[in-house]
Amino acid sequence: MELGALRHAQGFDVYEILKEYEMLGQIIFDFLAECADELPEEIPRKHFLACWERISQAIELIRQATVSHFLRLSAAQINERENRLRKFNRTVAHELKNNVNAIANASEILAEAWADDIQRREIETIIAKNADGLVRVLSNLESLGRTQADSRHCRNVLLPEVANEAVSELREAAKARDVDVRIADNLPTIEVDAATVELCLMNYVSNAIKYSDGTKGERWVAIEAVFEEADTVKGREVVIRVTDNGIGVPAEKREQLFQEYYRAHGDTVTCADGSGLGLSIVRETVESIGGRAWAEFPEGVGSVFAFSLPSRRREDIVAGKDQ
Repeated sequence: MELGALRHAQGFDVYEILKEYEMLGQIIFDFLAECADELPEEIPRKHFLACWERISQAIELIRQATVSHFLRLSAAQINERENRLRKFNRTVAHELKNNVNAIANASEILAEAWADDIQRREIETIIAKNADGLVRVLSNLESLGRTQADSRHCRNVLLPEVANEAVSELREAAKARDVDVRIADNLPTIEVDAATVELCLMNYVSNAIKYSDGTKGERWVAIEAVFEEADTVKGREVVIRVTDNGIGVPAEKREQLFQEYYRAHGDTVTCADGSGLGLSIVRETVESIGGRAWAEFPEGVGSVFAFSLPSRRREDIVAGKDQ
């Protein structure tokens, strides 16, 4: 049961647990096969077979306890996610409805003969703003759909490639705010789930661009990644950080950052649109595969938003040693 809880926290699936027990059974069988060759002639073979039967039963009982507890924890997690999903769907439907209604109403006004050029430009701005909101929500929904796929069928891509793709998608937004988005040259060349990492980076980097400090002559965002030995049951992991020199987050609002629908600057930065769902989506997505998401606020920078991915593959360990 402890192993089941551990594997659940590490983001394993049932298939991987069953493979572990298959390997354990093979190791014990190979050991007993060697013992069988050294048995004295006077020991009846049926006694040896009875020993193997008892060992097999013990392995099966342990396997059942591990998998049963793992499935109980998974079922509880699924129920929690379903509740969140229903709440999320209600919020998204409300936001989409607001955007669509705003566009429809503004379009009707544009058709009116009494609207002058200044009013038309204002209406066009409203339409463009709400259209961007629709694109943002639909993009999040699309990314969420990709991350819900079976982990064995995810598209794995090298981390530097995913980072470059995410930055490329946000190039125009960064240019509009005069923000320099930098990617470290020494990102670990490990394979990651493209949909998950791109979703996280897109949210973090777009927020950093959105809340850049207009009073600073140089505005930048930096993406870095390192291997770390986590102080958790998850063990070794790769940590990806997005650092910026933006306006930061007030100390009294930091603990609530990853809560659903929460916007730390909702009452102070009126030019930055958002639903307050981005960071909660990041946290739920990485936690579903055994990772973590958090924020850091060191001196000298605006903020650091980070997420981690568990690293159990031999190739990842080798790649980490090469950095």
